[in-house]
Amino acid sequence: MLSTMQDVPLTVARILEHGATVHGASTVATWNGERAVHRSFAEVGARAAQLAHALRDELGVTGDQRVATLMWNNTEHQEAYLAIPSMGAILHTLNLRLPAPQLAFVINHAADHVIIANGSVLPLLVPLLPQLNPTLRHIVVSGEGDRSLLAGFTGGVHDYEELIAGRPTSFPFRHDLDERSAASLCYTSGTTGDPKGVLYSHRSVYLHSMQVISAESFGFTGRTKALPVVPMFHVNAWGIPYAAFMVGTSLLMPDRFLQPKPLATMITAERPTFSGAVPTIWSGLLDELDHGTGYDTSSLTQVVIGGSACPPALMQAFRDRHQIEVIHAWGMTETSPLGSVAHPPAGLTPEGEWPYRLTQGRFPASVQARVIGPDGSAMPHDGVAEGELEVRGPWIAAAYYNGAGNEPDAGGDKFSADGWLRTGDIGTLSADGYLTLTDRAKDVIKSGGEWISSVALENELMAHPDVLEAAVVGVPDEKWGERPLATVVLRPGAEADMAALRDFLGERVARWQLPERWAVTESVPKTSVGKFDKKVIRATYAAGGLDVTELGKQ
Repeated sequence: MLSTMQDVPLTVARILEHGATVHGASTVATWNGERAVHRSFAEVGARAAQLAHALRDELGVTGDQRVATLMWNNTEHQEAYLAIPSMGAILHTLNLRLPAPQLAFVINHAADHVIIANGSVLPLLVPLLPQLNPTLRHIVVSGEGDRSLLAGFTGGVHDYEELIAGRPTSFPFRHDLDERSAASLCYTSGTTGDPKGVLYSHRSVYLHSMQVISAESFGFTGRTKALPVVPMFHVNAWGIPYAAFMVGTSLLMPDRFLQPKPLATMITAERPTFSGAVPTIWSGLLDELDHGTGYDTSSLTQVVIGGSACPPALMQAFRDRHQIEVIHAWGMTETSPLGSVAHPPAGLTPEGEWPYRLTQGRFPASVQARVIGPDGSAMPHDGVAEGELEVRGPWIAAAYYNGAGNEPDAGGDKFSADGWLRTGDIGTLSADGYLTLTDRAKDVIKSGGEWISSVALENELMAHPDVLEAAVVGVPDEKWGERPLATVVLRPGAEADMAALRDFLGERVARWQLPERWAVTESVPKTSVGKFDKKVIRATYAAGGLDVTELGKQ
């Protein structure tokens, strides 16, 4: 027996319409280096309609063509986020930090019809043009930039503001779409090969947005003002742009001003209450807040950190010195990305909450999780038994995009035989649903038949006052198979030497886990989304490119 409920599609068009009317007074502000320029949700909705008219009537986007964005976090990007899926096309966010060959690959693989690019990133796009497929017909330039760089492009070149000017401010957005149809396309960062495309549906975007705004996740309301430092090209900025429009959460967009000083300045000036970014961003911001003057971050009560584990010392420093609560979250491109969020159970003291805050958090009802051991069996949820995390749910990918007109890519070993996503993360699940990750499957160090968590060693090292960053990788060892190599970035003026750091670490971990190989570097290489790029460290070590000191070899 079926229910008597109405079958109304869950679409991005509904989010756009609701936000632009019911929450029309909320604002999207973009930082221009000196101040924020504000537009109301009503204005953003009207401009999204104008953009949709331009894409359909002048650029020929009449179906589910891919319209790509090569843009920073700004108001025009928000307009594209809303307009493109709502008119029935597919938003393809391009990661402007990808290496050039990978960026060209994803543009061609997606068969992009239009690229909307910020003028400041044209130098990244122009060298790729000779490599791109003829499916790319138009480039739309938003903001200041040297348009003459595109003189050799054989398609149409348009100015964003000129393109939308004078067009109607209402549009017949597609409320009748099948909610399972594709809304946006996001590619993984390609750390182990070519990036893989994940097609999010209107249904998954809508349900994911409802989870983002819930109290057990980010808790957005009309009284929230969110600063999404996480890029809009990285997993749709964790869904923040859509969730904000759903409930009237005002947005502060940092554009290209992602360095610690401008971030501290815009927080002081615009008073956001929430922010989200990867740990490396917050590490730099903490240093600026500790040593800069004139900053007021008292409005910022909640910061969500994802992408990789946050060092406990960083969390504690923000709480103790700046009264900012740092909250762990876990997710990935294939999970839209929201998986778990580390809100402690109710009724605990601050000290009692701390162990829960150090986890990756608890999964919502819509996401099922399990841990699979090396023999393929499900491990108990006891907070002790380790294995690879697998998940499934309505906003979890079931396959990868395989190119225009092709069947979905089954993804090889990324999906279990019964359809769960294999995340590649190693960890435990507690009886009350909290996830604790100990490492990535490819990064865990297998030494003499035992596992060593590279993340645990990094966290302890970054608790040392002289250490700015630390990355630990497994390297070949004749006796043990693998042993840890610690690469460390010292703070300016730091006095600690490697022997002192090893002694410091030896007080916090088992002696057999201590690295014998140490190297001090100017910076830790990072991926396009700000994570430590450990494959580069391993390759540099193998090529003899690190100045390594050996201490206390096992």
